[in-house]
Amino acid sequence: MTDNFTTRAHDEGARRGGEAVETYAYSGHTASGQSWRSSPGENLTRLLADLLHWADDTQRDFDRALERARKLHDTEL
Repeated sequence: MTDNFTTRAHDEGARRGGEAVETYAYSGHTASGQSWRSSPGENLTRLLADLLHWADDTQRDFDRALERARKLHDTEL
C-alpha cells in the first residue's frame, strides 16, 4: 500500500514529465523550418537522445543519473 507522499510524488512526477515532453514536442523544427510534433514515444526518444548529447558535452554521467532516477522512481511508486 502506498502512502500519500509516494502517491503525490508519483502524480506530480508524471504531471511534470508530461509537461516536459509536451513542451519539448513543440520546441523543435524540421530542416524546412516547420514546427514538428511526433508521437509521445518518439518525442521521449528524441528528448532522451538530446539529453545524452547534453551529458556528453557537459561531461555528465548520464548512465549514473539514470540509475539514480530509477531508484528515486521506485521510491515514488
